[in-house]
Amino acid sequence: MAELRATVMRADLERLGRFDEHRVRQRLRDSLSPQYTSVIEIDRRPAGCVTVRPAREGQWLEHFYLAPHHQGRGLGSAVLRGVLARNDAQGVSVRLNVLQGSAARRLYERHGFVVETEDPIDVYMVRPPRAGTGVGGEAKVCD
Repeated sequence: MAELRATVMRADLERLGRFDEHRVRQRLRDSLSPQYTSVIEIDRRPAGCVTVRPAREGQWLEHFYLAPHHQGRGLGSAVLRGVLARNDAQGVSVRLNVLQGSAARRLYERHGFVVETEDPIDVYMVRPPRAGTGVGGEAKVCD
Protein backbone atom coordinates (compact mmCIF):
# COMPACT_ATOMS: atom_id res chain seq x y z
CA MET A 1 0.00 0.00 0.00
CA ALA A 2 2.88 2.36 0.68
CA GLU A 3 4.16 1.82 -2.87
CA LEU A 4 0.68 2.39 -4.30
CA ARG A 5 0.38 5.64 -2.33
CA ALA A 6 3.76 6.85 -3.62
CA THR A 7 2.80 6.07 -7.21
CA VAL A 8 -0.67 7.63 -7.04
CA MET A 9 0.32 10.79 -5.18
CA ARG A 10 3.65 11.51 -6.88
CA ALA A 11 2.44 13.92 -9.59
CA ASP A 12 0.32 16.02 -7.21
CA LEU A 13 3.03 16.14 -4.55
CA GLU A 14 5.66 17.08 -7.14
CA ARG A 15 3.39 19.83 -8.48
CA LEU A 16 3.07 21.19 -4.93
CA GLY A 17 6.83 20.87 -4.35
CA ARG A 18 6.25 18.34 -1.55
CA PHE A 19 7.32 14.97 -2.95
CA ASP A 20 9.86 13.09 -0.85
CA GLU A 21 10.60 9.43 -1.70
CA HIS A 22 10.79 8.35 1.94
CA ARG A 23 8.18 10.63 3.50
CA VAL A 24 5.39 9.68 1.04
CA ARG A 25 5.64 6.06 2.16
CA GLN A 26 6.32 6.75 5.83
CA ARG A 27 3.23 8.91 6.23
CA LEU A 28 1.08 5.91 5.26
CA ARG A 29 2.95 3.64 7.65
CA ASP A 30 2.55 6.17 10.47
CA SER A 31 -1.16 6.86 9.96
CA LEU A 32 -2.68 3.64 8.61
CA SER A 33 -5.45 2.08 10.72
CA PRO A 34 -5.38 -1.55 9.51
CA GLN A 35 -8.60 -2.44 11.34
CA TYR A 36 -10.49 0.16 9.24
CA THR A 37 -8.67 -0.45 5.95
CA SER A 38 -10.04 -2.56 3.12
CA VAL A 39 -8.31 -3.87 0.02
CA ILE A 40 -10.15 -3.21 -3.23
CA GLU A 41 -10.01 -6.21 -5.55
CA ILE A 42 -10.70 -6.74 -9.23
CA ASP A 43 -10.76 -10.40 -10.32
CA ARG A 44 -9.30 -11.37 -6.92
CA ARG A 45 -6.27 -9.12 -7.46
CA PRO A 46 -5.51 -6.02 -5.39
CA ALA A 47 -6.53 -2.86 -7.23
CA GLY A 48 -6.36 -0.37 -4.38
CA CYS A 49 -7.31 0.35 -0.81
CA VAL A 50 -9.56 2.56 1.29
CA THR A 51 -9.72 3.40 4.98
CA VAL A 52 -12.95 4.53 6.66
CA ARG A 53 -12.03 5.46 10.21
CA PRO A 54 -14.53 6.42 12.92
CA ALA A 55 -14.01 9.84 14.47
CA ARG A 56 -15.86 12.12 16.86
CA GLU A 57 -17.40 14.09 13.98
CA GLY A 58 -18.41 11.08 11.84
CA GLN A 59 -16.14 9.00 9.62
CA TRP A 60 -12.85 9.91 7.94
CA LEU A 61 -12.24 8.59 4.45
CA GLU A 62 -8.48 8.12 4.17
CA HIS A 63 -5.92 6.29 2.07
CA PHE A 64 -8.24 5.88 -0.90
CA TYR A 65 -5.87 4.83 -3.66
CA LEU A 66 -6.46 2.99 -6.91
CA ALA A 67 -3.71 1.62 -9.13
CA PRO A 68 -3.31 3.97 -12.11
CA HIS A 69 -4.49 1.36 -14.64
CA HIS A 70 -7.79 1.08 -12.72
CA GLN A 71 -8.44 4.83 -12.57
CA GLY A 72 -10.93 6.55 -14.86
CA ARG A 73 -13.14 3.47 -15.28
CA GLY A 74 -15.75 4.09 -12.59
CA LEU A 75 -14.13 1.93 -9.92
CA GLY A 76 -13.52 4.88 -7.59
CA SER A 77 -17.16 5.96 -7.93
CA ALA A 78 -18.38 2.42 -7.24
CA VAL A 79 -16.27 2.11 -4.09
CA LEU A 80 -17.24 5.60 -2.93
CA ARG A 81 -20.97 4.90 -3.49
CA GLY A 82 -20.69 1.82 -1.27
CA VAL A 83 -18.86 3.70 1.49
CA LEU A 84 -21.34 6.58 1.38
CA ALA A 85 -24.39 4.29 1.34
CA ARG A 86 -23.21 2.58 4.53
CA ASN A 87 -22.64 5.93 6.22
CA ASP A 88 -25.98 7.28 4.98
CA ALA A 89 -27.70 4.25 6.53
CA GLN A 90 -25.99 5.08 9.84
CA GLY A 91 -26.75 8.80 9.54
CA VAL A 92 -23.05 9.69 9.66
CA SER A 93 -21.10 12.45 7.90
CA VAL A 94 -17.95 11.56 5.99
CA ARG A 95 -14.89 13.82 5.95
CA LEU A 96 -11.68 13.70 3.94
CA ASN A 97 -8.84 15.82 2.73
CA VAL A 98 -7.46 15.98 -0.79
CA LEU A 99 -4.42 17.79 -2.15
CA GLN A 100 -4.97 21.17 -3.81
CA GLY A 101 -5.36 20.69 -7.57
CA SER A 102 -5.90 16.93 -7.36
CA ALA A 103 -8.26 15.41 -9.93
CA ALA A 104 -9.73 13.35 -7.07
CA ARG A 105 -11.49 16.47 -5.82
CA ARG A 106 -13.88 16.30 -8.80
CA LEU A 107 -14.77 12.72 -7.86
CA TYR A 108 -15.61 13.78 -4.33
CA GLU A 109 -17.62 16.80 -5.48
CA ARG A 110 -19.67 14.59 -7.83
CA HIS A 111 -20.59 12.50 -4.80
CA GLY A 112 -21.77 15.44 -2.72
CA PHE A 113 -18.67 16.50 -0.80
CA VAL A 114 -18.29 20.22 -0.17
CA VAL A 115 -15.30 22.23 0.99
CA GLU A 116 -15.15 22.88 4.73
CA THR A 117 -11.73 24.54 4.86
CA GLU A 118 -8.56 24.67 2.82
CA ASP A 119 -4.96 25.73 3.04
CA PRO A 120 -2.20 26.01 0.41
CA ILE A 121 -1.70 22.21 0.41
CA ASP A 122 -4.95 20.51 1.47
CA VAL A 123 -8.67 20.86 0.85
CA TYR A 124 -10.83 19.51 3.69
CA MET A 125 -14.24 18.29 2.56
CA VAL A 126 -17.39 16.90 4.18
CA ARG A 127 -20.48 15.07 2.99
CA PRO A 128 -23.47 15.00 5.36
CA PRO A 129 -25.55 11.81 5.38
CA ARG A 130 -28.41 11.57 2.94
CA ALA A 131 -31.71 9.85 3.60
CA GLY A 132 -33.09 7.19 1.27
CA THR A 133 -29.85 6.53 -0.62
CA GLY A 134 -29.61 3.03 -2.05
CA VAL A 135 -26.45 1.10 -2.72
CA GLY A 136 -25.53 1.03 -6.38
CA GLY A 137 -23.17 -1.43 -8.03
CA GLU A 138 -20.10 -1.94 -5.87
CA ALA A 139 -16.62 -3.13 -6.54
CA LYS A 140 -15.55 -5.88 -4.19
CA VAL A 141 -13.90 -4.48 -1.09
CA CYS A 142 -12.23 -7.09 1.08
CA ASP A 143 -11.42 -6.47 4.76
